[in-house]
Formats: sequence, structure tokens, C-alpha cells
Amino acid sequence: MVMGEPSREEYKIQSFDAETQQLLKTALKDPGAVDLEKVANVIVDHSLQDGVFSKEAGRMCYAIIQVNNMPMMALVNPVYDCLFRLAQPDSLSKEEEVDCLVLQLHRVGEQLEKMNGQRMDELFVLIRDGFLLPTGLSSLAQLLLLEIIEFRAAGWKTTPAAQNYYYSEVAD
Repeated sequence: MVMGEPSREEYKIQSFDAETQQLLKTALKDPGAVDLEKVANVIVDHSLQDGVFSKEAGRMCYAIIQVNNMPMMALVNPVYDCLFRLAQPDSLSKEEEVDCLVLQLHRVGEQLEKMNGQRMDELFVLIRDGFLLPTGLSSLAQLLLLEIIEFRAAGWKTTPAAQNYYYSEVAD
């Protein structure tokens, strides 16, 4: 890190006003001390306005729910909102956004589905449609979408066959 540059955490939230920055910093350090629904709404609203921030938003939500096994309930719908945004055709045409969508589903998909299976079903309709109607989808984006479809179908586990199919070239 270069002297004078903000740390990664500060950088993620520096576009917010001072009060909101403090709210987010507190949420990252001690989620029980803040209204998580308010935090979630702030993160989602900013994500929907700033596509670049949405990747950071996913990481922040993941960090918040990992502290002291805090209940994720307040974040379920906002996280789904972000995932639905990433599953739109304009986002699916960008490999970087497909990668973010798939990574977040690998991290929290199983927990999200347990908390709201209907929204997961709706999300996977978008993902499936995006895979089946590959206008502007790169080969890598198609492969990532197929992998996450199979990952969910296998109960959020990677089967040996899928592991071999999707990751054998990486190991070689």
C-alpha cells in the first residue's frame, strides 16, 4: 500500500457521506451494534446506482454476515436484489459481472436458498434464460453459468464429474 492511500475498507466506502461511512464501518466491525436492515438498504441503493460498487457490496455483505455468525435475515432480500441485478442480460454480457454473480452464489447461495427458496428459483430462471439465450455471452460466461446451474442442482456441492469437467484444465 502506498502512503496516503486509503486502506481497502476505507476505499470501498469513501464515496458515502461521513455518517454512512461510520455506519458501514461499525457494521463491518460489530454487526450487532447497528440496524442491519438500514445497512443493507444503504448498500443495495448504492449498488443499484453504481455497478462498479456492486462487487464491493457483495464482499461487504459477506464480511458482515461472517462476524459472530450473525443472522443473515436482514441481508437476504438486499443480497438477492444485487444478484438479480447481476443476472440481467446487460450484466450477463460482461464476464466480470458473471464471475461476481457465480462467486457470490458459491459463497452464500445455499444459505440464501434456505432462507428464501422462491427467490432462488426466480434467480435461477434468469440465469438459465441467460445461459440458453446467449446473445453476447462469451464462452467463459456460458461455462460459468452452466457450472453454477449444475452446482445448485447437485445440492450446492461440486460432484467429482463436475469438478473434472470444469476444473481439469485449471489443474493441468
